[in-house]
Amino acid sequence: MKILVVGATGATGQHLIRQLLQQGYDVIVVVRSAEKLPESVRNNPRLSLVEAPVLNLSDSELAKLTAGCHAVASCLGHNLTWKGIYGEPRKLVTDATRRLCKAIAVNTPDKPVRYVLMNTSGNRNRDLDEPISFAQKCVIGLLRLLLPPHVDNEKAADYLRTEISQDNPLVEWCAVRPDNLIDEDEVTKYEVYPSPIRSAIFNAGKVSRINVAHFMASLIGNEELWEEWKGQMPVIYSE
Repeated sequence: MKILVVGATGATGQHLIRQLLQQGYDVIVVVRSAEKLPESVRNNPRLSLVEAPVLNLSDSELAKLTAGCHAVASCLGHNLTWKGIYGEPRKLVTDATRRLCKAIAVNTPDKPVRYVLMNTSGNRNRDLDEPISFAQKCVIGLLRLLLPPHVDNEKAADYLRTEISQDNPLVEWCAVRPDNLIDEDEVTKYEVYPSPIRSAIFNAGKVSRINVAHFMASLIGNEELWEEWKGQMPVIYSE
């Protein structure tokens, strides 16, 4: 099976493509700079590289890349620099999600293609009644005003919820919401919930990037797990 990954040079994206390659998938990655990938990954015969900002690709190029894909995974995010946070493109994740889903639809696949988005536990699933405190609402309101990447994450998930929705015949989706990300070298036990079990602002948990990648890869390859979580925004914590 063929998988397209965007955001592959990030810390979580690199873990994801390694796991997909280890599981025998043919993986296509769209990256700004191939040099940011380890040489062992770049030289893998199952890996195909497209070196370009994903939003610079034309609609026809995106349609060609998604043709025949079993799944598309997005680990896109904004660099933690002034330009990365406040510069363009401010809607990187949202625009990539929208354009990739439209590219999938252009190909009219026989079976729905899985779109797996890495999101954030600070974003509420508005399909569910997820209660948060007044104080957290105030902080989230400030984040919307001060940090464009937070708004981008919200709008990307909202596009999947409201535009792709639950019964799209061409695209199925899952938005994975990790809590506070940490670095670990190996996959460990983790837990997945439909909604946060703790405050993402005042009592955040932790989850390793490699665990997030493992869950995303499992969603792509495990039919039972996909049926459990498709159309949802699961929150993941390391034990």
